[in-house]
Amino acid sequence: MNASIAMPQPAARPEPEADTPHIAILDGWRGISILLVLATHMLSLGPKSLRLNEAFGMVGMSLFFTLSGFLITKALLKDPSVVPFLIKRVFRILPLAWTFILLVVATQTSSWPVIAANLLFFANNHKPYLFYAGHLWSLSLEMQFYMFVALLVGIGGRRAIMLLPALAVAVTLSRVVRGITAGVHTFDRMDEILAGAILAIVVARGWRPPESWCRPWVWGLLLVCNLIGSQPNVRDHFPLLAYLRPYLAAGAVGLSIFARDNVVTRHMSSAPLRYVAQISFALYVLHQLTYRGWLGSGDTVERYLKRPLSFLLAFAAAHLSTFYFERPLNRFGHRLASRFKRERADP
Repeated sequence: MNASIAMPQPAARPEPEADTPHIAILDGWRGISILLVLATHMLSLGPKSLRLNEAFGMVGMSLFFTLSGFLITKALLKDPSVVPFLIKRVFRILPLAWTFILLVVATQTSSWPVIAANLLFFANNHKPYLFYAGHLWSLSLEMQFYMFVALLVGIGGRRAIMLLPALAVAVTLSRVVRGITAGVHTFDRMDEILAGAILAIVVARGWRPPESWCRPWVWGLLLVCNLIGSQPNVRDHFPLLAYLRPYLAAGAVGLSIFARDNVVTRHMSSAPLRYVAQISFALYVLHQLTYRGWLGSGDTVERYLKRPLSFLLAFAAAHLSTFYFERPLNRFGHRLASRFKRERADP
């Protein structure tokens, strides 16, 4: 990380998602997931014949979705208040996502159906992507999950969350029947978020793995299996690991939560990864702008000589966005949600 980027004050701990108690090692997973995505989009990973860029990207996204499903479900199990939950989600996602989308729209000619599909987060199902914004398919999936789980809890209360494991298995079985090992459509990928929801449910119900399962080499092995199963040549001929990808990611994250303090967990909870975790959403949304145009021109050598500048620009833009644009709006959303809860609680 470039020293010219001002680090936040050490006392400023990453803000927990949706008011869940802070679990330090999840910062490490969040940081790793976004770094894998950046490497996938901005670097050449290994021989082209192995298509490792695609494999590492899928692992990164499976970790990202697991964390999202885990934290959101954990928050709703603690407090099933739907309206405050949606207020916080809206102020967390929409300001930067819509600003980015409108910025992209302003620089290109796009039809209104394409713009609407991106602004309303259903582009992943019909693929009317904007140039520079194809990676936002994942935000469509995230927002669809938020709305679905909010509707589920709004109708059935906290108990309705117990339907999520069955839905996860149903989505995975549907993928098996249809032979879908990878995709961006809701029913080709939603089980990765729902696997995180399963993890939140079993942890909330008191599940604790045996200590021997929680050693770093065990959850590291699950991560390696995830990577192998995400490799396109393996997916095409031995799809089992690809079908299990949601549960391999959730297993690795889940076991790490209960791991004893050791050198690996300390690195996973280190200040650099905490910082990357803090700015991860902005990094994900903005990074594609940093390797397009002039930064993406030239022959292979020239393009990769420009990559350090691309990374620097991505981190600088994400830092400014996180701490000076998103954070004030996020805090306002939390205050608004708290005010709503107080008003509902008053007689």
